[in-house]
Amino acid sequence: MAVLTYAIGGLAALAGLGLLTTVYYYNRIVKLENRVDNAWAQIDVQLKKRADLVPNLVETVEGYMDHEREVMEKVSESREKLVNAQSPEEEAKAGNQMTEAMKSIFAVAEEYPDLKASENFKELQQELSSIEGKVAYARQHYNDAILEFNNSIETFPAVVFANLMGKTEKDQLQIDTADKELPDVSFGE
Repeated sequence: MAVLTYAIGGLAALAGLGLLTTVYYYNRIVKLENRVDNAWAQIDVQLKKRADLVPNLVETVEGYMDHEREVMEKVSESREKLVNAQSPEEEAKAGNQMTEAMKSIFAVAEEYPDLKASENFKELQQELSSIEGKVAYARQHYNDAILEFNNSIETFPAVVFANLMGKTEKDQLQIDTADKELPDVSFGE
């Protein structure tokens, strides 16, 4: 009888341990996935703030650059794509396009001393620069959250629970090849 009591007690302890392990890994995976979602939301906030500044920048710049229509159209088009993006991938791609369009505006602005001296333009340029730094930081945080999530669901025993939950590895944000290239810098004519 005592052996049966110990056996039942041992089975109950194993079942309890199994239940606690399941709850622990389930909750850990859910928390890490929520952290990834939150990290993306932070990127989204910064991209939206940047997109909201674009109409002010365009309005400020248009008065100075009547013949730079193509640059202005690229900026407006990239903003439209960002605002209408339906997925993180589309939003990231549109955000990169907007970054390139903004670089074009600031490059063209170099040709207009009155525009560069405009207080409104300077403030918008400074605000956009600040937001770019925040976007870069948010992207880094997002990739860190992805790394932690992926490591968690790929290691044993969490991989068993992740498979049962249908969780798979998430992709990190990648930098476009064009953005990795060093710019040409020339101090000569």
